[in-house]
Amino acid sequence: MRHRVAGRKLNRNTSHRLAMLGNMVASLLEHEAIRTTVPKAKEARRMAERMITLGKRGGLSNIRLASRTVHDRNLLQKLFGALPDRYADRAGGYTRIIRLGHRPGDAAEMALLELVDRPQAEGRPQKKAKAEEPEKKAKAEEPEKKSEEKKAGAAKPEKPKAKKAKAAEGEKAPAAKAKPAKGKKASPAGAKKSKAKKSDE
Repeated sequence: MRHRVAGRKLNRNTSHRLAMLGNMVASLLEHEAIRTTVPKAKEARRMAERMITLGKRGGLSNIRLASRTVHDRNLLQKLFGALPDRYADRAGGYTRIIRLGHRPGDAAEMALLELVDRPQAEGRPQKKAKAEEPEKKAKAEEPEKKSEEKKAGAAKPEKPKAKKAKAAEGEKAPAAKAKPAKGKKASPAGAKKSKAKKSDE
C-alpha cells in the first residue's frame, strides 16, 4: 500500500522526473502557458505554485531554493520581480488547467497549463484577429479591382474598332448604291432618255 506517498511517478525514475518537471516549470514561467498531458500538468502545477510562493516571499535564501529548480537567471528575475507584483492580492491558485480533449495517436488526455491573469488571456488575440479582418478583405478586394480594371481596359479598345467597322460599312453602302452593278439594265430615267434620243433620230 502507498500510504502517505504523494506525487505521480509518471513512468520515470526520480532524476528524470525532477528534470522534466523543472523544465516544464521553466517553460511555464517563460511562455506563461504550456500544452501537456493532464497528469504532467497536475504535477507541474504543484511545483510552479511553490516557485511563485518563493518569489513572493523574496530574499536570498528563497532565490537559492528556487534556483534548484529554475536554472535560468532571466526567469529567476521574472519570478522574483514581475510575478510577485502581479499576484500580490492572491493567496494561491496562480495557475489553471484547461482540458483540451484527447490526443490523436495514443488518446492521451491533453491540457493547457497556464498562469492566471496573464496578458494574453484578456482577449487580445481576438481583437487582433478582428482588426486583421478588414485588412484581409481589403487585400482580397485589390486583386478583384485589378482584374476588373484589366477587363475594362480590354473592353475599351474594342468599342472604337466596332465604330470603325460600322463607319466602313456605312461608307461602302452609299458607294454600292451609287454605282449600278454590271450586266444590269439602266435605271428607268436612263431608259426614257435613250428612247427619246431614238425617237429624235
